[in-house]
Amino acid sequence: MDMTYYDHGTPAERWERAQMFFDAKDYAAAARVLGGLVEEVPEQTGPRLLLARAYYHSAQLRRAESELRVIVERDPVEHYARLMLGRTLERQGRHEEAGPHLRIASALAGDFEQV
Repeated sequence: MDMTYYDHGTPAERWERAQMFFDAKDYAAAARVLGGLVEEVPEQTGPRLLLARAYYHSAQLRRAESELRVIVERDPVEHYARLMLGRTLERQGRHEEAGPHLRIASALAGDFEQV
């Protein structure tokens, strides 16, 4: 497919297209659309988080990790990004690095152990 297809339309149209690809489990296509969108609106968390999820589901774990680290750096209490970062690190066999992110995500979600 021609790359212009992925870049065609307004940001809102590309966001919808990316979500359709993601929902259809075509994660690589979703990532192609979202890559350009994130470059255009780098301050927005939604497209970057969906891009990280698309990378994760298409086994592009280093790319997912990179996007998630940007989100967590900007918003340390973004619990879903923390959870995904922990899961991404686990999937790469980096369990020791994953632990703190998973614990923070759990605490931010209110999942405390009952004593």
